[in-house]
Amino acid sequence: MIQYPTKKKTSDQKGISTRNRGMSLEDDLNLTNEYYRIHELANVHKKPTPVQVVSVSYPSRNQAKIVEAYYKTPSTTDYNGVTQGVYFDFEAKEVTDQQRFSLQRIHQHQIDHLRDIVKHMGCAFLIIRFVKHDVTFFVPFDKFDQEMKSTQRRSIPLSWFQSECAIIQHGFTPPLHYLPHVHQWIKEKYEK
Repeated sequence: MIQYPTKKKTSDQKGISTRNRGMSLEDDLNLTNEYYRIHELANVHKKPTPVQVVSVSYPSRNQAKIVEAYYKTPSTTDYNGVTQGVYFDFEAKEVTDQQRFSLQRIHQHQIDHLRDIVKHMGCAFLIIRFVKHDVTFFVPFDKFDQEMKSTQRRSIPLSWFQSECAIIQHGFTPPLHYLPHVHQWIKEKYEK
């Protein structure tokens, strides 16, 4: 076994899959979105977080270090894109809790933004990964919003995701092929 100097875990003691060890949800999505752009399936980008730099240190001529910075405004969601002529916008969340998704993980300004996307006929969704179960869900925002409004709980149980949402299959290329779920949403929305 390799002994990493940073005490990096090489396996999980509880027998949880380490198949995607080292790959975060964001890494998977960035690689997937690059694949979609290269193969002209969709044009998807990660939205930058607006930051106001206040102070910069210059220890040497070619090394600048940001010492102090603040968020200008709350960011909306993580990604936006277009496929088959339809705009889509989504938030991605990794969950370490084994049994539930805490509603505190999604902020009111993000909920408002996703509601606006739905109102303007765009596709709004969440991609939620339950890390300890090694499962990632495609969560249509309208379903998620309805569940949020109807529940008095501060979280949504894993069982709800298992019964109401589609599982996004993990693969090699692309790592997280969520686009078929977006295309299915488009098909259902425009066949009505």
